[in-house]
Amino acid sequence: MSAVLKNFVGGEWVDGTAITKNINPSNTNDLVGEYARADRAQTEKAIAAAKAAFPAWSRSTPQERYDALNKISTEILARKEELGRLLSREEGKTLPEGIGEAARAGQIFAFFAGEALRLFGEKGPSVRPNLEVEMTREPLGVVGLITPWNFPIAIPAWKIAPALCYGNTVVFKPAELVPGSAHALSEIIARSGLPAGVFNLVVGSGSVVGQTMLEHPDVAAISFTGSVATGRNIAKACVASSNMKKFQLEMGGKNPLVVLDDADLKVAVEAATNGAYFSTGQRCTASSRLIVTEGIHDRFVEAMTERLKGLQVDDALKPGVHVGPVVDQNQLDQDLRYLKIGKDEGAKLYWGGELLNRETPGFYLQPALFTEVKNSMRIAREEIFGPVAAVIRAKNYDEALAIANDTDFGLASGICTSSLKYASHFKRNSEAGMVMVNLPTAGVDYHVPFGGRKGSSYGAREQGAYAKEFYTTVKTAYTYPV
Repeated sequence: MSAVLKNFVGGEWVDGTAITKNINPSNTNDLVGEYARADRAQTEKAIAAAKAAFPAWSRSTPQERYDALNKISTEILARKEELGRLLSREEGKTLPEGIGEAARAGQIFAFFAGEALRLFGEKGPSVRPNLEVEMTREPLGVVGLITPWNFPIAIPAWKIAPALCYGNTVVFKPAELVPGSAHALSEIIARSGLPAGVFNLVVGSGSVVGQTMLEHPDVAAISFTGSVATGRNIAKACVASSNMKKFQLEMGGKNPLVVLDDADLKVAVEAATNGAYFSTGQRCTASSRLIVTEGIHDRFVEAMTERLKGLQVDDALKPGVHVGPVVDQNQLDQDLRYLKIGKDEGAKLYWGGELLNRETPGFYLQPALFTEVKNSMRIAREEIFGPVAAVIRAKNYDEALAIANDTDFGLASGICTSSLKYASHFKRNSEAGMVMVNLPTAGVDYHVPFGGRKGSSYGAREQGAYAKEFYTTVKTAYTYPV
């Protein structure tokens, strides 16, 4: 076994106070690596290093920021197969998905390298005579970034890249389940030429590392992706903090995919299968509610069942696999609890939901499809975060739209139809931040905003040019020429 991989604080790789063991969910006998865990004191050192680095980095030139981010992008893209393999080995998504996610991280850094050159202000006349008014954007300071396990390279990239692009310094806390991807990304960032302290990595628990960030007065802002419960606690802590921390929350979804009678059946089945089951259903944008109108309902269910029978569930690194394992035992237990809840509520487990044995021991679950589901059932209200989808029957488009919007979440939604009328109406009236027509609800471009409404998101959007709304603050300055 190689040495324990360290945290990165103040430009140096440092030991932690404990060790995180990283287990391959496709083969629980495979130890991916051992990683240092930070405690409160080390987290405070990372925050202090970021604070010390902020004055110089916040005044660095656009060219300096471009050069660093472009160098990071270039190395990620050059190593995307290697990084994707590591990602799939530790998180469980299939190798093509892992490589694709690594490539996306590289593209994100490339985009924000360009954005460093495009941060312009505004200048105009005052309503008062002889005054000039300037509106400019400035960085916030030290930003704490807390990321989840399901996209262990892409989500860190879409937080770290804009934070650095706009002149902030970073303390990065990845999910403990996926320290390998975070460490590999951090090594690349460490080689980019950033001054010491601009970027810091601290692997550890939310109750220690995350809580330290929330309580520390030198952390100006928190960007978090994770559960609703944790997001709400972060919001309360930021509001109560002495410096009233700025915060950004992405917290999940219970996303509807509406299938109308006039839909192309093959297109609808592919959109539903991809959205509900790829990445093992472990996506906040997953299509967990399939709302199908009466005229196509039975044909859709049968076609979905045939499609699911053809999905290969196995080791994420094997060629030809469509669905990898669930990420760990805790998540698998949660999935199984919801399968029982659904049956107890009166839904019909139409297909799947069985534990699977494969060549290596892992957390393998057969994709599950429920029918006869009411939108009031828990399996239609609560985020399961696994390869489980529920089919809800609707009389017509109007009822389908009403069911789609009847949720506490509002991240993504979709509709499958050949009608321009219904597609246009759905795009305007769906209560979601992202809407897809004849496409899976999961999957968005890296250069456009990501985020939702209701209980799914709070604060400014992530990704694209809209990221500056969170990572900068606006200053208005007046000048009276003398």
